[in-house]
Amino acid sequence: MEKRNNIILIGFMGTGKTTVGVELAHKLGSTARDLDAEIVATVGKSIPEIFAEHGEKGFRDWESKILAQLIQEDNQIIITGGGAVLRAENVRLMKEGCYVVALTATEDEIIRRVSQDENRPLLAGNVKERVRTLLVERAGAYDFAHIQIDTTGKSIENIVEFIVENYG
Repeated sequence: MEKRNNIILIGFMGTGKTTVGVELAHKLGSTARDLDAEIVATVGKSIPEIFAEHGEKGFRDWESKILAQLIQEDNQIIITGGGAVLRAENVRLMKEGCYVVALTATEDEIIRRVSQDENRPLLAGNVKERVRTLLVERAGAYDFAHIQIDTTGKSIENIVEFIVENYG
């Protein structure tokens, strides 16, 4: 398998991308770059504000633009939001320029992890129902990754070690 300079973490919300990404960057001496945080910094508004003012399409436009910029740099762990894989152009960029790692978790674990997070506009309303609906809608969306790991019940250290072993 061709070695890529950047590792990109994909997966549904609540699968541990941010936590794993920061620890993975530390372990590899890389820079962790959170795509959602980069969007917030660039736009100057929170994600719920961006959704409220520009809708999901406006948010996804920013996401695609900033992802394309980040991928041009080297030696990074790029942490995406769960919906970054919804656009074919993003998937193409990820596959061409990064080693792609998909994190997964059980439905119950995802619901437990995201149920108190108010910074997730796609979960407005009944969190359990929204998670289930989105999981169905996104079934297979993360399957293009080079490797997948279920984070349910695993330590951050074990997840990071698995990624490093498969990347190296």
